Amino acid sequence: MALDHFPANFIWGASTASYQIEGATKEDGRGPSVWDTFTARPGTVRDGHTGDVACDHYHRYEEDIELMAEAGLTGYRFSIAWPRIQPTGTGEVNLRGVDFYDRLVDGLLARGIEPVPTLFHWDLPQGLEDGGGWLNRDTAHRFAEYAAVMAGRLGDRVQKWITLNEPFVHMVWGYGLGTHAPGRTLLLDCLPVAHHQLLGHGLALRELRARGLQVMIANNCTPVWPASDAPADRAAARAYDNLHNRLFNDPILTGTYPDLSAFGADATLGGSVRDRDLELISAPLSALGINYYNPTRIQAPASEGLPFEEAPIEGYRRTAFDWPVVPDGLRELLVGLRERYPALPPVYITENGCSAEDVVNADGTVLDPDRIDYLDSHLQAVDAAVAQGVDVRGYFVWTLMDNFEWAEGFQQRFGLVHVDHDTQVRIPKASFAWYRDLIRAQRGRVEPDRLDG
Repeated sequence: MALDHFPANFIWGASTASYQIEGATKEDGRGPSVWDTFTARPGTVRDGHTGDVACDHYHRYEEDIELMAEAGLTGYRFSIAWPRIQPTGTGEVNLRGVDFYDRLVDGLLARGIEPVPTLFHWDLPQGLEDGGGWLNRDTAHRFAEYAAVMAGRLGDRVQKWITLNEPFVHMVWGYGLGTHAPGRTLLLDCLPVAHHQLLGHGLALRELRARGLQVMIANNCTPVWPASDAPADRAAARAYDNLHNRLFNDPILTGTYPDLSAFGADATLGGSVRDRDLELISAPLSALGINYYNPTRIQAPASEGLPFEEAPIEGYRRTAFDWPVVPDGLRELLVGLRERYPALPPVYITENGCSAEDVVNADGTVLDPDRIDYLDSHLQAVDAAVAQGVDVRGYFVWTLMDNFEWAEGFQQRFGLVHVDHDTQVRIPKASFAWYRDLIRAQRGRVEPDRLDG
């Protein structure tokens, strides 16, 4: 497959997250996170799984870097565990925790892989959650202090930084519905979490920019399809789009919040918005990270409550997670963002991938043709978006290796590398070889001189 429109400096990567792969949750001074607390409660995670060991990446990172190098990755997006750096979320820095990421970054650079760290991928220090978590404005300021610590330690070697991962998902599943950590069930009273996360982003961006670093945020976005042309369905779709997409894109890209009146909320989000907050939040990004998995079909609600109701999407193949596979939704999303935001910065696809029912065959291979088809078709969609004028600079597969998939435990497998969570044996899947060969072909097509070095 030739991707004819990708630029020569396109980053070919994979993504992971700290709590999902690192393990070592009680080692070298790391404090507890909300996910440690959440998984310790019976019934919160499928089969009682936890991230206590996960993929043991904390001890096996050198082996994992070798796998990345074998795959030919030119970028690796990982997240930093805030509780490793500041065990309670504030105060004294735990140098043993910082040293781990120091070693990881040096190992990546030694193999020609650009490190792209995410500062927050949902594992808030429990000490901050005890004080209100993201419901408390002070958490945004503590986040900026933490960002400054990491930029001061790694900023001489790491240029691209991501502040937050999927603040929409963390707000809704963590604070609204309680199916993720910290497990709060506030429903629409969770909306201040949106603003405080975005304020944290703006404050951290200021710290990173002051050091000359590049900054993005990774937003989970979805094309929103009304179930019909009926006015009620279209109104419901607009409400959902405002909540899922525009609540986290508009403040950053336009300096304003969308219309949330359908949710009984005003532009101050429960009084959490203060003077100059939006000025901080809307400071220019270096790039926008987009996590895409599937569109969302919305209809008018059948009963009182939320102003929308999700409707099934029929006629598409589905992943093991029962998510519809709609590759053109990614092109639609990217082109739609460019049309909605004329000043859209460059874009990186910071997550895209699928779960599959992978098994190790008798000969030791793991064949995953559905994942290969998924990645192939979605990369073609990205190429089509670039051809339509969207400035896409990189693509990060979710994920490098099978990991702790939040409330699903180890049930769902998204990785290019199969992990036996009892033995920690890693086996590259057929999709790993496919991605390696694609990267090699693409780099050979656009930058042959660099392949000889």
